[in-house]
Amino acid sequence: MKERIIQEIKKHREEIFQIARELYEHPEISEQEYFAEKLLTEHLEKHGFRTEHGTCGIPTAFTAVCKGGRPGPRIAFLCEYDALEGIGHGCGHNLISAMSFGAALGLKAVLEETGGEIVVLGTPAEETNGAKVAMARDGIFKDILAALMLHPDGVSKESGSSLALDALRFRFRGKTAHASAAPEKGVNALDAVLLMFNGINALRQHVTDDVRMHGIIAEGGLRPNIVPDYAEARFNFRAAKRENLNEVVEKAKECARGAARMTGASVEIDYYELSNDDMVTNPVLGRLMAKNFRYMGETEVQPARREMGSMDMGNVSHVAPAAHGFIGLGDPDLVLHTKEAAECTISENGKKAAERGACILALTGYDVLVSAEVQEEIRKTFTGGGR
Repeated sequence: MKERIIQEIKKHREEIFQIARELYEHPEISEQEYFAEKLLTEHLEKHGFRTEHGTCGIPTAFTAVCKGGRPGPRIAFLCEYDALEGIGHGCGHNLISAMSFGAALGLKAVLEETGGEIVVLGTPAEETNGAKVAMARDGIFKDILAALMLHPDGVSKESGSSLALDALRFRFRGKTAHASAAPEKGVNALDAVLLMFNGINALRQHVTDDVRMHGIIAEGGLRPNIVPDYAEARFNFRAAKRENLNEVVEKAKECARGAARMTGASVEIDYYELSNDDMVTNPVLGRLMAKNFRYMGETEVQPARREMGSMDMGNVSHVAPAAHGFIGLGDPDLVLHTKEAAECTISENGKKAAERGACILALTGYDVLVSAEVQEEIRKTFTGGGR
């Protein structure tokens, strides 16, 4: 039946790549992906999927379902489709959607025989307020036995881990004054921000080497001759494990509070985007996905490793067994989040990757559906909560 799946995907290769190209030509930033949501749901409905819009109350999210002839596990293929402002699809989310769509069509071709259920989830805003965070929190992945996706990259890589992420905003408030005539009457909010930066820089010596702390000054005053009464910094804090990250973030908050006390300013601390948990690849799904890379002729697949970025798929992996591999676009030097990467998604290599990736995902889902032994092993090796 694997060959039937592959042939079904090949039959629809032009439609699969058409989705990637249309998304490339209509890039939409996070939480504005109305064209993408409409495009994907219309294509899925055309192939017999029952779709629901606005999953978790997110206007550009969706759920599409196709049930087999008899009960069985639920396999989820995840679509991402937000673009980068000023760059377009430099992270290849147009290919992610195309591959998951193609995988759903391929697996649907044998679903009557295998039983089970295919769920395609439209998960917008991965680059910012990742929708998967809310979906994981609100139980959308309940009873999903395998949550699967592939991400484009320069080379192919097995599903590994990622860094947990917290995005914090520090808002300091002081008091304006003439910076030359009456500086003693002012409270400099920008000084508080600078002191906080120095504190966090000193903190770098005392954290584990997986920790990343990077920030910007979002606002720092209006004119040099006015003592700034408002200044704002935004930071991303990352670590390999959520528990370690929580400790790092508390230390950073103390740096901010100390800076406020030193200057006489006040500080408000909040989260300006939803947090990502670290990605935990289910070992059984990771192994099956790696096997299907080889089945599809991928001879140079890098072993699983820790990606130094973060992803909302991490939150999914804590509530459902998950795998998030990387499909190569034939360029080891490719840098994501660039216009060059966006152009690569609609190249001949991009077209081949869309078809190959769809097959890898579909075959992995098939391996789960047809083996009760595999299903039990996935459940036993799942280390998240709520199952």
